Amino acid sequence: MTLDVSAVGYTSQPYTFKYDWKAVSLYALGIGAKREELDYIFEGRGPKVYPTFAVIPPLVALGELLGKTGGNPAMVVHGGQLIRMLAPIPSEGTMTTVGTVKGVYDLKKMGQILVATTTEIGGKPVFETEWSIIVRGAGGFGGEPPPKVSHPEIPEGQAPTWVEEETTTPEQALLYRLSGDLNPLHADPSFATMVGFPQGPILHGLCTYGFVGRAIAKHAAGGDALKLKAFQAQFRKPVWPGEKITTKGWDLGDGRVAVQAYAEDRPEPVITNAWAELG
Repeated sequence: MTLDVSAVGYTSQPYTFKYDWKAVSLYALGIGAKREELDYIFEGRGPKVYPTFAVIPPLVALGELLGKTGGNPAMVVHGGQLIRMLAPIPSEGTMTTVGTVKGVYDLKKMGQILVATTTEIGGKPVFETEWSIIVRGAGGFGGEPPPKVSHPEIPEGQAPTWVEEETTTPEQALLYRLSGDLNPLHADPSFATMVGFPQGPILHGLCTYGFVGRAIAKHAAGGDALKLKAFQAQFRKPVWPGEKITTKGWDLGDGRVAVQAYAEDRPEPVITNAWAELG
């Protein structure tokens, strides 16, 4: 399978996403929100919307763009994610998203597709996202490697400023997928085995991303997730539903935080090169 480099620059049609408080509350529960976070769950308090909800409206546009590159959906895993908030997300409304293929790169054994999206409400930009999608088995086509990207570094030898431990439920992926990511890799044991995960369905990378985003909001933003203005992460290892996620954060000053996340007691981080900007 070869990815289509000529897809670079292709822009999707505009996609609308109509949602209400139930959609944002369901998303909050999908990323592990507890009753102590009632502001993000209960319509009587808004509800507020976690900024990481920004990954949900672009999903349909993302699907069109991945199809344009020729990537096999069964071999896709998430490589990295960036959200950049331009305005708070209302608790209900109609969004319009347009996405563009920014790059198609050769990782030898794998291919990488970079997608950027912009989402508006009433003609006003609300957030931007960037997606790194890895297609297993799609490398070796002679394309260029991806450009190096700089990011805030964890201070060498410095203990984390804070640590958050939270255990996912065995049903976490089944709950999270109701927000729109219906890839059977996260639900069907037979499918997971067929595509190389005999341990069973894995947790969505973006569900782990949401758990880490909540941890950042709790420890670095005084519990106010609306202060999260940007959040980038790379996904290194899978997480299985029911595992504990440990997030470690380093305060870098000037509203910047570097983070890493681990699953269970495995030594390798599941999320690296991660940082957030707070307003």
